[in-house]
Amino acid sequence: MSDRLPALNSRKVIAALKRLGFEIVPGRGKGSHTFLWRQDPPCGTTIPQATTVKRGTLRSILRHAEISIEEFLTALRD
Repeated sequence: MSDRLPALNSRKVIAALKRLGFEIVPGRGKGSHTFLWRQDPPCGTTIPQATTVKRGTLRSILRHAEISIEEFLTALRD
């Protein structure tokens, strides 16, 4: 599978992360950002509310959330 990430809007990124067990934490995001948290294994990440989340930013989000690109792309398709 290709490790090339698509440029996505933040709603699609958040929806895919929710499928992987993350939940939005109200009040934790600042300004134009949304904070997501997963209990098992404990991990949190922040998503910018942008029209397009750039590939480099998305790669950094996945690294911080401890999710492989393949795992994310599979959740994106579900």
